[in-house]
Amino acid sequence: MSRKLAKMNELDQAAFTEALGWVFEHSPWVAEKAWVNQPFHSISELHRTMVHVVQEADLNEKLALLRAHPDLAGRVQMADASVKEQAGAGLHQLSREEHEEFLLLNKTYTDKFEFPFIMAVKGQNKESIKQMLKKRLQNGPEAELKEALEQIYKIALFRLEDFLNA
Repeated sequence: MSRKLAKMNELDQAAFTEALGWVFEHSPWVAEKAWVNQPFHSISELHRTMVHVVQEADLNEKLALLRAHPDLAGRVQMADASVKEQAGAGLHQLSREEHEEFLLLNKTYTDKFEFPFIMAVKGQNKESIKQMLKKRLQNGPEAELKEALEQIYKIALFRLEDFLNA
């Protein structure tokens, strides 16, 4: 168990939520509800618990979680973690034409599914992200809801690992 995880286990619910509420984008309720399952013996156990919280949420809560995510390659205010993740994939260095293409694809996606395109971009590049966006536009609503949540779970795991192993 990492020292940081051990410290997380010592926190009260409010402090735990403050410390980890950012892991699921603008959705501190996930950390708040996961806290009751302390102590966590590993990052993967904490992650599984947080995923379970989301899986047990009602559809409106899940949609709110999805809608809390920024558009990829967007220019709106983002959480620090999202800024770093997108920069790591090169999305902060798009040409004007590439940016316009991402804007159009994002709009098409959001119009179809009513939430933004979400992808764990760690280890990806702008071309692989664009191709995946185009591919996922072919999904039906139920399949895409499931895929978007799976991507959120991956993002959360990356964030937990980066934070708790630092």
